[in-house]
Amino acid sequence: MKVVVTGSRGKVGRAATQALVDQGHDVLGVDLVRPVFDAGEVVPGRYQMADLTDAGSAYAVVAGADAVVHVAAIPQPTGNPPHVVFQTNLMSTFNLIEASVRFGVKRFVNISSESIVGNFFPERPFLPSYAPVDEQHPLLPQDPYALSKHFGEQLMDAAVRRSDIRAISIRPSTVHNEDNYEANLGKQVRDPSVLSGNLWSYIDVYDLADAIVLATESDLPGHEVFYIASPDNAGGHDFAEILHRYYGDQIELRKLDRVDASGISIEKARRLLGWNPTRSWSDYLDSEGHNLPRN
Repeated sequence: MKVVVTGSRGKVGRAATQALVDQGHDVLGVDLVRPVFDAGEVVPGRYQMADLTDAGSAYAVVAGADAVVHVAAIPQPTGNPPHVVFQTNLMSTFNLIEASVRFGVKRFVNISSESIVGNFFPERPFLPSYAPVDEQHPLLPQDPYALSKHFGEQLMDAAVRRSDIRAISIRPSTVHNEDNYEANLGKQVRDPSVLSGNLWSYIDVYDLADAIVLATESDLPGHEVFYIASPDNAGGHDFAEILHRYYGDQIELRKLDRVDASGISIEKARRLLGWNPTRSWSDYLDSEGHNLPRN
């Protein structure tokens, strides 16, 4: 397939591009980073620089594609003014899905966010109603980033209503790779009292890339939404025990499939996508949250 991957020079975009190339797809990467012209520097797939908030640029990169994987976004609401976060994320998604519908693209993979529930960056205190959180949990976002992702999913709903395109929205947990596991998760591994809005959840970037490949190749009709997280929590703690210890009865505990469960359910992704994550924080860190020696 001819696949467009936006945000292809970012952490998730790089892994997704490589995974799709490894599966034999013809990938066009798109980002705001200038192209590489120096000999000897290898970037998987083809590449084009484009600002996707410009509709003409979005149409130009989508033309001829079989599938679009939309990763590009301002990744959180605190580093830019609110209107910039919202406008950038929402209009890039709108332009790309609009172009995809008009050009008859078969599959659109929209990278949404776990923060869509409202658990990250709230101005007023927020806790999920139950855990593990799943796709049925109400969406109550407060901040411009989560709102942009919420509206992005609604754009997918509208697209499948008016066309034959098939859409999948992926809500990744916080994403880590070999370069930042210790900095990002080390404290939680050592001490579960270091709380996070996603209840100790995380996802390895290469497991996420595998899910993106499955979503791109999927024939699922309509618009499906999937949480993507590792099945265990950061540190391998007894989830029921630490949830009660730090949140009391504020969050309803639902059925767990393992003692060290994640705060996010991935049952739907396993069942409908056939996704089976294979990597864990313990592949990178010791029990004190420090980097293991690399081979």
